[in-house]
Amino acid sequence: MLSADSSETPNFQLLDLSYQPRDLLVADTSNPSIIYFFAPWCSVCRFSMDNLQSLYQRNPDVNIVAVALDFKDKQEVQQFVERMGLEFPILLGNQQVKQAYKVSAYPSYYVLDEQQQIQHKSMGYSTELGLYLRSL
Repeated sequence: MLSADSSETPNFQLLDLSYQPRDLLVADTSNPSIIYFFAPWCSVCRFSMDNLQSLYQRNPDVNIVAVALDFKDKQEVQQFVERMGLEFPILLGNQQVKQAYKVSAYPSYYVLDEQQQIQHKSMGYSTELGLYLRSL
């Protein structure tokens, strides 16, 4: 994973599930952000995504964006999102994003501060409380 002292957090323009281009880094820099990398086939992601969804619903001050990686096609991602009832933005990632963020396992996530600098990073299952405390 990228280190917290990385000079600049990589930004990419990716497609969302409606095929609309969106920047990976959110424009609202008045609040912290979580960039969450997952794969639709990942069983740990299924359990952890509920916590991310709950955080999204309870804490509108935290910007959340999830990036799907290592998927067959958009339909696989769409089915995962619908099955999980996810409401936060989902972007379709690619190998370039995976390499830039040094994602080697799922789920992986970064917490960015208001200046888009990496404050925390983690791999594997995270509780809602763990996600929330890291985003403070």
